[in-house]
Amino acid sequence: MTTGLIFDVKRYAIHDGPGIRTTVFFKGCPLACRWCHNPESQQAAPELVFRRNRCIACRACLDACVRGAISWSEGGPETDVSKCARCGCCAAVCWAEARQIAGRETTVEEVIAEVERDAAFYERSGGGVTFSGGEPLAQIEFLDALLRASRSRGIHTALDTCGLAPWDAIERIRHNVDLFLYDLKIMDDSKHREMTGESNERILENLRSLSRLGHEIRVRIPIIPGVNDNDDSLRAIGAFVSSLNSIPGIDILPYNRMGADKYARLNRPYGLPDIRDLSDERMAGIALMLGLFGLRVKIGG
Repeated sequence: MTTGLIFDVKRYAIHDGPGIRTTVFFKGCPLACRWCHNPESQQAAPELVFRRNRCIACRACLDACVRGAISWSEGGPETDVSKCARCGCCAAVCWAEARQIAGRETTVEEVIAEVERDAAFYERSGGGVTFSGGEPLAQIEFLDALLRASRSRGIHTALDTCGLAPWDAIERIRHNVDLFLYDLKIMDDSKHREMTGESNERILENLRSLSRLGHEIRVRIPIIPGVNDNDDSLRAIGAFVSSLNSIPGIDILPYNRMGADKYARLNRPYGLPDIRDLSDERMAGIALMLGLFGLRVKIGG
């Protein structure tokens, strides 16, 4: 059986494509965006998540850890990540759910069974399943099998992707994708490398290729204060997207700090600690600017 690593399945999703959808979140991503609101998606392996505010100091985790990775301090349990095997034994005995494992291996059949539970909602709303992440293209065998299984059942498919993958991977799955939700972050390559850890050259070329082939694409732009919200950056994005074929419009996604707390749970520093949310007025101005390129702009997913 084909298996893959996911970290969540969200039912009744309304911001991940048309209609009411089920969103399957893959684990593992080639980018390390400093503002990522799903940091638990980045590593291609299970991770320990610890919500300290939920801990009731029962100390059950100490006895459960066979590797001795957990010790006790005045602030509660501390985990030595060099000893932790991410086996989930501590999470299994944590009644308060302060300790959890992000990431589980699952089969195509298990995922599809969960997706099909909401088939009636898809039919009534024009929805379907969205494969997101992380980056689904990083698990190409699993993604390919899921797309085929979904299409064989008449379920509309959307792929939320950063686009950083070999073209062979995209070529393999593109005929079974009804809608590409394509993330576009920064046009300047050096800035893109600084903020995501990778070049945008392949990302842009893959988007050009999908556009030339006539696929249905919705470009999604996260607006990050101090990173890509300046006029020059926005004009560069507008000029590029407006030069493509088959792009009916773009979504601009306002930055928020909702994901910042997740970094502490993963014992990682947040990459952009000093920035603040954008005002509604600024988002409206950005939408107006991009609209001057002939693009239909929507604020939000």
